[in-house]
Amino acid sequence: MENINTKIGLVGLGIIGSSIFKNIHSAGHISSGYDIDENSMRRLSNEGFRTTESIDEILENANVLITSLPSSKALNETIDALISNKNSSIEVVIETSTLSLDCKLRNENKAKNVGIEVLDCPISGTGKQAETADIVLYASGSEEAYKKVLPVLDSFSKEAFFLGDYGNGTKVKLIANLLVSIHNVASAEAIRLGEESGLDLEKLYQVISSGAGTSKIFELRAPMMIEREYLPATMKMDVWSKDMSLIREMINDIGIDSPLFEKTDELYAQAKDHGLDHMDTASIFELLKKKD
Repeated sequence: MENINTKIGLVGLGIIGSSIFKNIHSAGHISSGYDIDENSMRRLSNEGFRTTESIDEILENANVLITSLPSSKALNETIDALISNKNSSIEVVIETSTLSLDCKLRNENKAKNVGIEVLDCPISGTGKQAETADIVLYASGSEEAYKKVLPVLDSFSKEAFFLGDYGNGTKVKLIANLLVSIHNVASAEAIRLGEESGLDLEKLYQVISSGAGTSKIFELRAPMMIEREYLPATMKMDVWSKDMSLIREMINDIGIDSPLFEKTDELYAQAKDHGLDHMDTASIFELLKKKD
């Protein structure tokens, strides 16, 4: 795997994927991107980034493939295209999507059968954080492959943890997302309480952010709640509902009690019913206001 960090293809140019693409380009890696959404590709092409007309062009001109995809179906189709392309030069796949562990394991097995290593490498962070490479990666799989692509991982993250066996990255990601789901609702509840008690919300944010009660999610989402501005979304409510389903599936499979998650899960479901689907998850604040 010589020059493993020099030719990178990226499939999936959504909120997170487009930021990854820009950061690896800025780091000096030779890169190209593809998405089935022509608008996403046109936007990046107009900004001076190289996009391709087909996924095969990516597969035949890169040795590292990064995937940032919205669904199991999209990952299945991407890996199927990879293993069926006889001219592919891909040696390692960095799979950053938040998907079910079963889906990831199936696709890792398919790729490994044709000699391609896959790293399960989900992301902790918002779209806004991804813009400045202020995200954390939970990498798992082959340690040799991890070490060889570490310069690539470092180009779009602030830290890339290696967590051992393939799939451990997804397990950690879902646990992290459980905390995110609760912290987001707790932040909305705190801002709502401050509002109703007559406090200056900007001052409240400043003070809470400096003390023991803060969290990364509070620091990112409380300003959106205070301004009541949820667009552009860094994490859309409808996309987040997929993550909630994956957390719920993991909890049910293991069989533990999760009272805080269960309550927040109910609130996110209600938020969708109130037409907040395409808003940032910070808009959970609006649901709490409507409940008064």
